[in-house]
Amino acid sequence: MRMFGKAGKAAAVAAIAALALTACGRTDSGSSSSTAGGEAFPKDSMIGVALPQKTSENWVLAEKLFNDGLSSAGFKPDVQFANGGVSEQQNQISAMVTKGAKVIIVGAIDGAQLGTQLKQAKDSGATVIAYDRLLLNTENVDYYVAYDNFKVGELQGQALLDGMMAKKPSGPYNIELFAGSPDDANAKVFFDGAMSVLKPKIDDGTLKVVSGQTSFEQAVTQGWKAENAQRRADTLLTGSYGSASLDGVLSPNDTLARAVLTSVKAAGKPLPVVTGQDSEVESVKSIMAGEQYSTINKDTRKLVEHAITMVKDLQAGKELEINDKDSYNNGVKTVPAYLLEPQIVTVENVKTAYVDDPVLGPITK
Repeated sequence: MRMFGKAGKAAAVAAIAALALTACGRTDSGSSSSTAGGEAFPKDSMIGVALPQKTSENWVLAEKLFNDGLSSAGFKPDVQFANGGVSEQQNQISAMVTKGAKVIIVGAIDGAQLGTQLKQAKDSGATVIAYDRLLLNTENVDYYVAYDNFKVGELQGQALLDGMMAKKPSGPYNIELFAGSPDDANAKVFFDGAMSVLKPKIDDGTLKVVSGQTSFEQAVTQGWKAENAQRRADTLLTGSYGSASLDGVLSPNDTLARAVLTSVKAAGKPLPVVTGQDSEVESVKSIMAGEQYSTINKDTRKLVEHAITMVKDLQAGKELEINDKDSYNNGVKTVPAYLLEPQIVTVENVKTAYVDDPVLGPITK
C-alpha cells in the first residue's frame, strides 16, 4: 500500500464498522458449512445471489455471469436484484433461506441492515459470502470476496496527482472531493484509500480544497446517483469557483465522474482531471477522447468467477483459498477474504487494459 499499507486498510474498514454500529486466508473466527474430506451439499443445490440496485453496468453484468456460471457448474441459481431498496433485499434473502439455498452470496445495498436475515441463513446451515461489499456488524458471514478496495482509492488518489502534474507541472492545485453512498461499506474504504495519498499534499499546501469540504460526510453522494453528484458539483462551482480554476476532482466511480464533467461543461469551465472506477463504456470512450482522466479496471468476470469457485469448493468440502486473514474486521469479527488486484487505466494503457474484454476490447481498438 502506498501510504498506510495493510494497517491503513484495516483501520479504514474498522472505522466503517464503528460508524455503522453507531448508525443503526481462513481464520478461526470464520465459520463454514463445508466439511473437509467429503461433499458438503449436493451438486444440484440452489445458490442464492442477492445483488443491490442496478446502479452500474458491472452489477447488471454480474447478474448474467452468476446465472450462466452457476448453471454451467450444475447448481440452481436464484439471482435477485433489490431495486426496491433494503427491505426488498431483506425479503429476498429470507426467501432464499426458505427455498433451501446452501450458499448465499450477498452484494449488499446496506451491509449493516441485513443482520436478521443473515442469522436466518446461518441457522439454516447456509454459508454466507459477502460479495464486493463487506457485511457489517454480524458474526453471520463466512467469507468476503472483492477487489482490494483500499488500493482502488490509493490508485485514484495517485492518478489525480499524476494527471494534474502532467497538465501543470507545479502546484498548487485546486481540487474537490466526491465520495460514494454512505450506506455502501466500500464508499469510505475508497475515500480513505484516496485520502491516504491526498491528505499529506493537502496538509503541505500542494492541494487546496477550495470549498473546504474535506470529510467523507461532506463528500458523500447518496445512492451513487449521478443527479446528486451533478447537483453538488453545480453548487461547488457556483459557490467556490467564480474566478478560481478547478484543477482536479476525486470521483469514486465513472457514473459520478461523468456527472461532474457534465456540470463543469455547463459552467463553461476548462475540464479538470477527474478520476473514476468501473470501466463503464461511456467513461472508457471519454478517456480515449481526453476528457475523463482515469478509471479503475475491476473485471467483473474475474470477481464472479472466483465467487463461483468458492461455491464449488464449499460444495466439494474443500478449504477455500484466502489471501487476507486480517484486514476486514466488520465490527464483530474479522472476515477471511480473497482480494483481487485492481488496475488503473488512463489514455496511456486504455488500448491494452481491455484487450480480452468482450465489450471494451472492440471499443479500444
